Amino acid sequence: MSVGDQRELYCYVGSYTDEQNKNGIHLYAFNPQNGGMKLVEAYTDLPNASFLALNGERTVLYAVSETETYNDCFGGSAAAYVVEAGTGKLKKLNQQPTGGSAPCYISLDQTNRTVFVANYLSGSVTVYPVEADGRLAEATQLAKHEGPLGPRADRQEAPHAHSIVPSPNNRYAISADLGLDRLLVSRIDADCGVLMPHGDAAMKPGAGPRHLVYSADSRYVYAINELDSTVTVLGYEADAGVLTALQSLSTLPEGFSGENTCADIHLSGDARYVYASNRGHDSIAVYGVDRQSGTLSVVGWQATLGRTPRNFALSPQGEFLLAANQDSNSITVFRVDAETGMLHETGQSVAVPRPVCIKFL
Repeated sequence: MSVGDQRELYCYVGSYTDEQNKNGIHLYAFNPQNGGMKLVEAYTDLPNASFLALNGERTVLYAVSETETYNDCFGGSAAAYVVEAGTGKLKKLNQQPTGGSAPCYISLDQTNRTVFVANYLSGSVTVYPVEADGRLAEATQLAKHEGPLGPRADRQEAPHAHSIVPSPNNRYAISADLGLDRLLVSRIDADCGVLMPHGDAAMKPGAGPRHLVYSADSRYVYAINELDSTVTVLGYEADAGVLTALQSLSTLPEGFSGENTCADIHLSGDARYVYASNRGHDSIAVYGVDRQSGTLSVVGWQATLGRTPRNFALSPQGEFLLAANQDSNSITVFRVDAETGMLHETGQSVAVPRPVCIKFL
């Protein structure tokens, strides 16, 4: 879409729900000229829709329901929705139990034939085949994370799977486990619809890895660590599925002494910048990427103008960044400086109850 294109974009927002606010998923029209957002529809059929994913064709939306029970059984659930062409409106296809408690992340392999869900409280990953029409088939695997725990007894008392991200070549999937201080690498067996243990990479004790993103050339992985407020750069051998830690940087400016936990991480579309969110400092940290070494350098910070930016998203052309401020019930829109990578206030924001995930259609 060119800068002069006036067409609206669409984005989905997942929210935590309660008795007062039952809308788990919201559909917004997004103005790519000024960053304005307008509510189109909201959906009450999926409580605590805390993470969303779209298939490659943008025809099916997948979402987790971050609960501890589903249909009176242990564990949360995941749902599939068909996306109406042209409007972005959703119609539920089906919903399946995860078999694990508090699912918090959902992703698809590169063929769109398999869906993965990370169950935070259970420290496990659920694997689903995808039917021809996009609905979720019954789970083929519930893979439990195991290993020595990190030193933080208050947060690392058990394995806590916080994300699972398939590699661009679709050979492996990397799961960040906050409780184990490890990135767990699994081989994707697409024919059988299962994950096979392959290897891991240890993070610093007490780091608490949460989310990760691959570099554009798949030579590096950038992981954000929730508990010690750092970003770790790892070398990645894409064919072998091997990770090697190279660098660790703080997500906080020097002199900050308040409490903070990190949440989300993204790479800019031009692969020149990495963005990471701070909850407590309530900011987006901006890093420049050295394309040769993969290492990062601090560019600066932008306050999100709200509390607890759990998640954020870059617009499809990379011109805007939307920050979901969970505890101030708002999404704030920033314009991205293409030359410096820094963020600038647009004056655009929208009130959304407890927003925790943003996905552009």
